[in-house]
Amino acid sequence: MAAQFVPYTPDVDTVEPNFDQNLQTVIGKTESYIAESVEAGGTGRALRDAHAKGYGLVRGEVEILDGLPPEYAQGIYATPGTHDALIRFSNGSPHAGADARLGAATGLALKMFGIPGPTLLEDEPDSGTFDYANINAPVFFCNTVEHYLFIQELFLNAPAYFSQGRPGARRFFTEFVTGKGTLDQDNWAWDEFLAFLRVSKTLPANVLLSSYWTMGAVRHGDYVAKVRITPEPSFAAAVVRRALDPASAAEVFRPALEAELQERPYAFDIQVQLCTDLERMPVEDTTVEWSEQLSPSVTVAKLRLPQQDISGPENLEKMDALSFTPWRVTAEHAPLGNIMRARKEVYRRSSIERHKLNQQPRIEPRSADEVLGSAQ
Repeated sequence: MAAQFVPYTPDVDTVEPNFDQNLQTVIGKTESYIAESVEAGGTGRALRDAHAKGYGLVRGEVEILDGLPPEYAQGIYATPGTHDALIRFSNGSPHAGADARLGAATGLALKMFGIPGPTLLEDEPDSGTFDYANINAPVFFCNTVEHYLFIQELFLNAPAYFSQGRPGARRFFTEFVTGKGTLDQDNWAWDEFLAFLRVSKTLPANVLLSSYWTMGAVRHGDYVAKVRITPEPSFAAAVVRRALDPASAAEVFRPALEAELQERPYAFDIQVQLCTDLERMPVEDTTVEWSEQLSPSVTVAKLRLPQQDISGPENLEKMDALSFTPWRVTAEHAPLGNIMRARKEVYRRSSIERHKLNQQPRIEPRSADEVLGSAQ
């Protein structure tokens, strides 16, 4: 059975030309945006450059399942057991404000505790934590750091474009496809633009009802994979507040999440999709959805959210102080591809700048209780 899965080797991803130079430009723009957001962002605090608005910090528990097939029992999933966890639900936009202004792209950031082994973050190798930073789409709308230079700029300035109505929207779309006039017509960013349109058409829904993907590929021990966190069907069926109308109130996602968790527990499945064909399931092209027909996602763990109360400003304060990054993982789960590689230093530098400006200590917690207090 294992022969059908692509084995991990260091050459499954390649470093694009001028990667380091382009990455430094992205970091510079990111740090400038965060610094300017203290006054421009509307909250009086430095914002994240993506997923700026959080909907709630939730206590959870991850049960790594026993009896997994050997191809899936890799890395941390080779050892059955339970781990305390924290989950940050968020909007994908780099801006804060009313939900109706931000779109329906959302994120689930997961932090597991008590994971042995050094992480891939050189400045905190022994944190004992393991993160996922997933989005509610199986594709992403940027393939290279070079293209991220203009896509990042467009997204940070998106409100200015769309406030001008149809002319502004047309200019945004034109500058996306043409790379703000930097791309030859044969190399226009059509694949990335079409992926952006697909993500932008996501309908607003309770964040408990979305599936969340790793965006890019990751190593899964001896193999190459993507990881999805998807609602456990029986729990999803019990959700009362399902389709949400962001125009109905300034805040719709957080109140719905609060109410559901006050009334009942919830659960997600953590699933691994192993790569079987690098041509049809590419590492470097994040605009391509990996087909479930080529390789179905297999549940390797359960993420359980107990019934709890996340209301109150202290929940948002504690959530804001946390840091999540796809690189706070062990080597067996290393992110793959240029976009995922770029996230390592961008996330680290973004977190350092934000914590400094907000005068928050940047210390990785050792347990969920350390952040939220003892569970009742």
